[in-house]
Amino acid sequence: MERQAEAGEENSTTHLQIPLITPYRMGNFQLSHRIVLAPLTRQRSFNNVPQPHAILYYSQRATKGGLLISEATGVSDTAQGYPSTPGIWTKEQVEAWKPIVDAVHAKGGIFFCQIWHVGRVSNHGFQPNGQAPISSTDKELTPQIRSNGIDVAEFSPPRRLRTDEIPLVVNDFRLAARNAMEAGFDGVEIHGAHGYLIDQFLKDQINDRTDKYGGSLENRCRFALEIVEAIVNEIGADKVGIRLSPFADYMESGDSNPKALGLYMAESLSKFRVLYCHMVEPRMKKVGEKCESPHSLVPMRKAFNGTFISAGGYDREDGNQAVAENRTDLVAFGRLFLANPDLPRRFELNAPLNKYDRETFYVPEPVIGYTDYPFLDNTA
Repeated sequence: MERQAEAGEENSTTHLQIPLITPYRMGNFQLSHRIVLAPLTRQRSFNNVPQPHAILYYSQRATKGGLLISEATGVSDTAQGYPSTPGIWTKEQVEAWKPIVDAVHAKGGIFFCQIWHVGRVSNHGFQPNGQAPISSTDKELTPQIRSNGIDVAEFSPPRRLRTDEIPLVVNDFRLAARNAMEAGFDGVEIHGAHGYLIDQFLKDQINDRTDKYGGSLENRCRFALEIVEAIVNEIGADKVGIRLSPFADYMESGDSNPKALGLYMAESLSKFRVLYCHMVEPRMKKVGEKCESPHSLVPMRKAFNGTFISAGGYDREDGNQAVAENRTDLVAFGRLFLANPDLPRRFELNAPLNKYDRETFYVPEPVIGYTDYPFLDNTA
């Protein structure tokens, strides 16, 4: 008994020194640490169906009491804009997710499905019957260099959704949330960031509508909050999170007053009592580029009454600092977690980290750049 007590004391001392490795209660979920797997598009779900190789990928990164957020997962056949990204709108897709979710749960992990719609970040080739991508606007997105820094993505002119069509898209999100629960996920994260469909409504640089979904801040946020409300009613607020990037201008999605946008959304989400709000740091203006920013997420963190997750270029040191200073509850790690499947253990031990290989982020390969990053002890 004495030895156990001593071990416990030693362990708690370690935890005091490492804020990221302290336990946290997130609604009904007891987390053992504050390190979250960020949603990371991997482009290995052929024909939009999750593949068996994802079982190993996610289970490698699962820990008892650790929160994982899935790669962005399409809510409908109009939601796609990238090759080989998964969906959750068909029975086949739901069934394909089940063993992946089971593998995470077998290791004691908590798994949320990020549901998304790319909106105008697409082209005819990804759309049913070669139709135009849907958006808040009919303004075309200019060609963009992809995240790999090499390829250029071309986008087709989008079609502005009619007011009477918008409830149909809200319903797609609701059904995707229901499907995620059927697949066994613990909850869903609504992707409202980075210039995709929801962000295309939120941001005044894109949204040029004159109906009840455009113009004022309240109107621009209406679509996002209708989706939140529909999903809360479908699966319960205690299983709902949302990701937002008010300060970012990915995919030409800037806003003239990002702080007001972030605060309004944080306050509105509090009224729905959703489980968490996941926000991207103001310093992340462009994909993968960290810059100085006079702004912070602290006002949004204070305005939101649930769990607050911060993302955006964090490393061990500034993640620990953010938690220690109560600027956030949890920290999402992307590239570091991709390259270090045992990231929580490495952070706890302050062990060296594997370097990530950007060139293999999106290769359509079931092993390379996916499940072949070594563990500290070289065993999965």
